[in-house]
Amino acid sequence: AQVITQAAAGQESEYLTRLLGGGAPAPPTALRAAMRGDCHMHSDWSDGGSPPLEMALAARDLGHEWVALTDHSPRLTVASGLSADRLRAQLELIGELNATLAPFRILSGIEVDILENGSLDQTDELLGQLDMVVASVHSKLRMPSVPMTARMIAAIRNPHTDVLGHCTGRIIVGRGRPQSEFDAEAVFTACREHGVALEVNCRPERQDPPDDLLRLAVEIGCLFAVDTDAHAPGQLDWLDGGCARAEQFGIGPDRVINTRGTPGGRR
Repeated sequence: AQVITQAAAGQESEYLTRLLGGGAPAPPTALRAAMRGDCHMHSDWSDGGSPPLEMALAARDLGHEWVALTDHSPRLTVASGLSADRLRAQLELIGELNATLAPFRILSGIEVDILENGSLDQTDELLGQLDMVVASVHSKLRMPSVPMTARMIAAIRNPHTDVLGHCTGRIIVGRGRPQSEFDAEAVFTACREHGVALEVNCRPERQDPPDDLLRLAVEIGCLFAVDTDAHAPGQLDWLDGGCARAEQFGIGPDRVINTRGTPGGRR
């Protein structure tokens, strides 16, 4: 919108000026400088637009040491979620790509649906093989607070869960989508107690969790994962904005799992 406004006024876009080298880029924040990877991205194996290699190369070009490939699980058919057989095939591909990309590494992962009863939408056998499990609610987002809280806590207690993804499910652009209702204090306390990182989702239409819940999570003592949830290579640099937002709430590198060498890392 800013680009269009400036163009309509006969001005040169500030964004275009930066692209052409007319302005020096801002130095990275302390948190962004400490980041070593991204825990949540998608490829064309589910609802992303680019193959895993293209996404990995884009992440490497940003200076990442690793990136987690977290395509959707089977129940999310609208996003071409991966069946067990397709996930096994993807694991083989990741092994082949890592052999050529080393020392850069693609972490094997999944964004697994949290089902209505709090179970995870993939077999324990496969989840146990993955480096990164992002558990997210994608269905029945309007459940009453009490069952939604129980649902989320059950997923957090699952030993395979590493990250609680976009916890409220809200969308803040276009027609939007209101946030899910749950006992945030109970959910975030469970995250802290079970070592599950709360995702700070960098997507502009999500910015999830909202400010008040992010402040609460900081006070409770949660760990965090600042993730782009990228579906295309150009979205991986949304990490900059996510880091800046996290720092506004006092979240430092010691509380963000992306600053680690290989978070998860069960394989």
